[in-house]
Amino acid sequence: MIQDFILSRGWARARIARRGAELRQWQCHGQDLIWSGAPEIWPQTAPILFPIVGWARNGRILVDGKHYPISVHGFAASEAFEPIDHGADHLHLRLDHSPKTLIHYPFAFALHVLYRLEEESLRVILQVENGSDQVMPYACGLHPGFVWPFIGGRREDHRIEFGAEEEPLVPRIAEGGLFSPHSHPIPLRGRDLPLAPGLLDQEALCFLNAKSQWLRLHNGQGQGLEIRVRDFPHWALWSLPKAPFVSIESWTGHGDGVDFDGELKQKPSMILLAPGESRQHEAHYCFLAQ
Repeated sequence: MIQDFILSRGWARARIARRGAELRQWQCHGQDLIWSGAPEIWPQTAPILFPIVGWARNGRILVDGKHYPISVHGFAASEAFEPIDHGADHLHLRLDHSPKTLIHYPFAFALHVLYRLEEESLRVILQVENGSDQVMPYACGLHPGFVWPFIGGRREDHRIEFGAEEEPLVPRIAEGGLFSPHSHPIPLRGRDLPLAPGLLDQEALCFLNAKSQWLRLHNGQGQGLEIRVRDFPHWALWSLPKAPFVSIESWTGHGDGVDFDGELKQKPSMILLAPGESRQHEAHYCFLAQ
C-alpha cells in the first residue's frame, strides 16, 4: 500500500501522505519550508480540516435533533484518502463517506484534495461534493506549519504582512478552545504584525471575515512566504511556546462559541451545500527567496 506520494518540479520537491492527504514536506531551492513534525511537540505538519474547523462544544454536533461525536477540526486528518491521479508535479486524492464517517457526520460527501507543485510555489485545492439528498453544512481548512525561523533569520525578526488593513483585535479563546464573546488587542499596526516573543504562546490569533486575500511571512532578510487564498474568509496564526514552526491557517469556518447549542446548519460561518453541488477552496503558497 502506498503511504506517501512524491512530487517534483525543477528545484522543488513535495511529499504527501495518503493518511489525511497531509503535506509532509515541501522543499524549494534545498530549503525545507514545512516543519518536519515531532511527537513531543506537534506530530502533524499540515492537516486538512473537515467537516468542521475548530472545537465543537461538548465534542459533538447536532443534526436533525441527534448528537454526533466529533473531534477538533473533524476527522479528515486521520482518514486514508484514495489516489485518483498522480503525476510528476501533481496529485489528486479523494475521501468518501463511509460507515465510519457517518458515526460522526451523517452526510454523503466526497472531499477532494489537489496538489500542484511549481518551481517556487505550491497550490492546494479542497473540493467538497454533496452526494446526499439534503443540504449539507460543512467547514474546511488548511493548517500548514511553516519552518520558523527561516534559514538566515532570527525568530524575533519575523513578521506577518497582511494584504489589507485588519482590526487589531482578535477573539479571546475560552476554555476548551471555544470562542468567547470578548476580544483582546494585538500589536497589529495597519498591515504589519511583528511576531514578537510570546505573541503565540497562549492561543491562536484568529482573524474572522478578514479583508486580506493574501498575507506574507517575512524573516527580515528577504526570505519568506506569500499565501494567496480563494474562498477562505478566515485566517489563523498558531504555534506553541518555543516551537520551530508557525502555522498560518486558512479556514471557511471556525470553532463554536461558548454558548452555542444549535444545529450544525445554524453554526456561524458554516457553508450550506445543496444536494448534488460542489465547491472549491484554494490556497497558493509562494516561496520568496529574496
